Amino acid sequence: MNASKTSENQPEKGSDDAKIPRRKEAQPEWANGLRKLYDSVVEEPLPDTFKDLLSQLDAKD
Repeated sequence: MNASKTSENQPEKGSDDAKIPRRKEAQPEWANGLRKLYDSVVEEPLPDTFKDLLSQLDAKD
């Protein structure tokens, strides 16, 4: 077997296939809860104090 080739289950690094899941496997219930928690945190707005801090840092440049 040639070591430079990747198997069908493992796409080459940097390829677009690496971003696409091969198939949806059954996930434990806690994984669904963790995904929902992560999504809720990502969707939270940026606090004003953090925005102010970023503005101050940008002004120094």
